[in-house]
Amino acid sequence: MKNLKLINTEILSDNWYTLKKVSYEYTNTNGDVETHSREAYDRGNGAVILLYNTEIKTVVLTRQFRMPSYLNGNPDGYLIEACAGLLDKDNPEDCIRKETEEETGYKISSVQKVFEVYMSPGSVTEILYFFTAEYNKDMKVSEGGGLAHEDENIEVLEMPFTAAFEMIKTGEIKDAKTIMLLQYAQINNLLAF
Repeated sequence: MKNLKLINTEILSDNWYTLKKVSYEYTNTNGDVETHSREAYDRGNGAVILLYNTEIKTVVLTRQFRMPSYLNGNPDGYLIEACAGLLDKDNPEDCIRKETEEETGYKISSVQKVFEVYMSPGSVTEILYFFTAEYNKDMKVSEGGGLAHEDENIEVLEMPFTAAFEMIKTGEIKDAKTIMLLQYAQINNLLAF
């Protein structure tokens, strides 16, 4: 970008992921040069998927403890979410297939990418790749629940799509990526009601 000049990048923390303080000069629309500093949290990119069954009109979601939500007023810290994970060195499609099997116990092969999104571009570098996939009981290869060595303790939830969609209205589902995928399914009539 020709109206942006990086001045300095300082690593504030690399304990879990990387938190940087970036100082830069920016030429605004009036031609004035402004100096700014912003913090940016780099946790890598991720992928998320909504599993749905057109025959019995269900979706598979997960429930797990999320400390940041607890710190911001979620009484028990648990959130209902679509299956998701960080890319590591995988491409988004391989990542979401692997995460789906680890977290939900379903081994899927065919996934449909629906879009990619910056989830919190004011402070986090992450791009999240969104997918959908059909599932059925024959694809179940394990109980799921995540990996013990990653300290995952994930409850797998299979529920009617209509019940999951209603949970947005009641506030039982507050996770943005999950709401976006459930709304995508509704708008695009994935479960053909």
